[in-house]
Amino acid sequence: MKGRWAEDAALEHLLARGYALVARNRRTPYGEIDLWMEHEGVPVFAEVKQRASGRYGTPLESIRPWKLERMRKSALYLLGREDVRVRFLAVLVSGTREAWRIELVPLE
Repeated sequence: MKGRWAEDAALEHLLARGYALVARNRRTPYGEIDLWMEHEGVPVFAEVKQRASGRYGTPLESIRPWKLERMRKSALYLLGREDVRVRFLAVLVSGTREAWRIELVPLE
């Protein structure tokens, strides 16, 4: 997987901030959840996006509204219920394997 290093870095970043890993790369009929985490008792579904440069836009710009809708449907599918508060998070990795920075952006 081309961006595996970025996903590994994102996971380490979240773990260091008190998130717990529930599952990684979970496929559903609606798509894939990169990281299914839990933070302070709340399920958090994260999309990891990496860009080496701004040539093709920022990592956040690559998360389209349809992607968030698929994440919502996937979360509902994985949890099996609607009465649970959840959060959606973009983990944006800018740079290369040698030098990067990570930004966390809540998705609504």
